[in-house]
Amino acid sequence: MSKVVDSEAPKSLILELKTPDGQVWGTLTAEGREFKTGSVGFYANGKIKNPKTGLPYQVGTNIILVGSKG
Repeated sequence: MSKVVDSEAPKSLILELKTPDGQVWGTLTAEGREFKTGSVGFYANGKIKNPKTGLPYQVGTNIILVGSKG
């Protein structure tokens, strides 16, 4: 299987976290990244707050291009 490359991918993505009814809890920027495994994609880490209570949540996510490890 050959390594998949997406030459049209942006350098970053904006992630909006919201409830099913549309209430926005926050946004994070996911920057393009090559992971230690050799896969490529995006990574975001940060904090968002419940707008009703103000309580913070830690968020971390990897967005991996399927087949990019090769």
